[in-house]
Amino acid sequence: MEQVSLSLAEPPGLVNIGVGVHGVSGLRDVFRLPGLWQLHLYGYTGHLTVGGRRHAIGPGRVSLIPPGAEATFDYRGRSEHLYAHLRVADAGECHSVPVMQDAGTEAPLISGLLRRALAAMPKAPAQATAEMWTALWRVARLAEQERPGGAHGAVASAMAHIEAHLAAPLTVPDIARRSGISHSRLTRLFRAETGSTVAAYIRYRRLDHAGHLLRESTMSIQAIAASVGIGDLQAFNKACHRELGGSPRAIRSGLLP
Repeated sequence: MEQVSLSLAEPPGLVNIGVGVHGVSGLRDVFRLPGLWQLHLYGYTGHLTVGGRRHAIGPGRVSLIPPGAEATFDYRGRSEHLYAHLRVADAGECHSVPVMQDAGTEAPLISGLLRRALAAMPKAPAQATAEMWTALWRVARLAEQERPGGAHGAVASAMAHIEAHLAAPLTVPDIARRSGISHSRLTRLFRAETGSTVAAYIRYRRLDHAGHLLRESTMSIQAIAASVGIGDLQAFNKACHRELGGSPRAIRSGLLP
């Protein structure tokens, strides 16, 4: 078994979470959970066999085993991993996720989410579920970020930077540098992924955010303009006309949809 199909349309049911300690009384465990998914984040070296397929275990690697699948763990001595046992609803869009993958730079983030879920589980199960749901999304996205050419990872990084810095000056070369690729490569990948240029996407996100604040908040128009990185009111007015179909005041008054 190389891939599993995982739905994340609804939050998971977190049944159990903890730190598993193995390889003390024996160097092999064989078991299955008939009705539960298993997520493991490893801190040791060994092997996992699922559905006849052998996967290398190493620090920072993460596995996802579906309900009913027999899992064989081979250890090299005392071994610890973070684990979670889950119920996942079979609804909505499904993601194809490798049974085993290297979390890479995401490993500390996933580890932090799992440890926060572990700490919250006894007294705040809703928080534990939220942390776990986020961790599952991170695991599901790892495979998409590893697609040939690395397009998704670079574009996703660029989008995340744009969202976090709408109020700041944004240039394509700087966004590309922060995404770890060249200006020209980001331009090509961004258009291939979104059908838009980076600059057009920045304009769209700024004006979409501005439109929301104009309709739903009592912030001053000047403050809204500044919050989306357009300090000049005349430029903001022109941008609203071009992207939203009218002036800031018309948008705020509800005269426009």
